Amino acid sequence: MREVIQTTSAPAPVGPYSQAIAAQGRMVFVSGQIPLDPKTGSLMGGDDVAAQTQQVLANLDAVLKAAGASFADVVKTTVFLADMNDFAAMNAVYATAFNEETAPARATVEVARLPKDVRVEIDCIAVVNS
Repeated sequence: MREVIQTTSAPAPVGPYSQAIAAQGRMVFVSGQIPLDPKTGSLMGGDDVAAQTQQVLANLDAVLKAAGASFADVVKTTVFLADMNDFAAMNAVYATAFNEETAPARATVEVARLPKDVRVEIDCIAVVNS
């Protein structure tokens, strides 16, 4: 069970995320994914944060599927950016996986450095009824 929580007593979301999600079921905690090709181990996307985000989402999707889940089951994400100036480009790709009506809760932070000096890393929590 997954319910979007929305109140006018707090600021409305300004992107593809929800103020909060209430969920009940089996919790799946997906470790942070970076833009590595699962077959070769090579970094994908060069220095393009949008291309990197596409690979990160593909990796998250693969782990979620292995757990019997999908993006629709995700209740929380954390996005780590090497440069907050990349937010708009990352967000545009992120929105292809999560629509604004049912998007999970999200935090986005700029960090000093990410593994292998990538531009983006995303982790998530999903809840699956099973």
